Amino acid sequence: MMNHMTDDSEFLSRLINFGLSEKEAQLYFYLLKYGPKTSSMLAKPLKTYREDVYRTLTNLVDMDMVEPSLESPTVYTAVDLDVALDVVLKKRESELREMERQKQELQEILKQQQFRPADEIIKVKVCRTVKEYIAHLISDLSALEKKFLFVMPGQLLFVAARFGVNEAVKKFIERGGCMRGICDVTYPLIELVQELLDIGVDMRHFSQYRGIYFLVYDTLRVECRCYNGDRKYCVNMINTDIKRMSLDERLSGFCTDDATYVNSLISTFELLWKQAIPAAQRIEELLKEEPPQVLNSKAF
Repeated sequence: MMNHMTDDSEFLSRLINFGLSEKEAQLYFYLLKYGPKTSSMLAKPLKTYREDVYRTLTNLVDMDMVEPSLESPTVYTAVDLDVALDVVLKKRESELREMERQKQELQEILKQQQFRPADEIIKVKVCRTVKEYIAHLISDLSALEKKFLFVMPGQLLFVAARFGVNEAVKKFIERGGCMRGICDVTYPLIELVQELLDIGVDMRHFSQYRGIYFLVYDTLRVECRCYNGDRKYCVNMINTDIKRMSLDERLSGFCTDDATYVNSLISTFELLWKQAIPAAQRIEELLKEEPPQVLNSKAF
């Protein structure tokens, strides 16, 4: 494939079009072109910070496009191009199958509720981009009074903080709201999770979580973007594979006020909460480790 490329920029462009972020494409291509390297050898030629290198390497390892060695310092090797792209394709196919499954579940829910009175009809809203998700979340946070539960991936926590959600969270807690959250707390997330802890969010760490991601809002005081009254409802995210810090980045998810579905998510959250450990404890553990060691866990 590389023999047909006219220059490096064309190859990088094709990688980005295939679904990689610009930084992931550059780092993968550099390892592919110049061979295995340690993380400390990558920051200068790629003109970036070591923290960015750690984060990008973690993503690529998680995508099975880069393999870390077991020795110290860790050496990172680009996986063969054909093998790496096949892995990315299989992941996309898996996401599509999951979206189809979620679609069928929603259709069944709607069928069951088809003849409900107008004020009890289940409502569903689909979010297709980060912009829609952020706008929906900030709007609803301004109307919440009591409880907010979430199980979120690190990528989405970074994006939410970047576009102002943390400020809305702070105001919600200052009004007396209670927010509890679960995520896989890894080294790149230390500062962000500590910020959430400082503003009053009760956070816990669940190691290498690979289940569904969701938010559950409890008790609204005014009419919100989708629903009225004091109903519980959730935002269930199917695809959260965020590649760039952009409002136009694609994100697949839906909102629903179906009581049965929402209550099942609340039960799931409480089960995870019991198994998770306090985020502050996890941060203390991470600070005792060297950053390259964290990357071997293949967790963001």
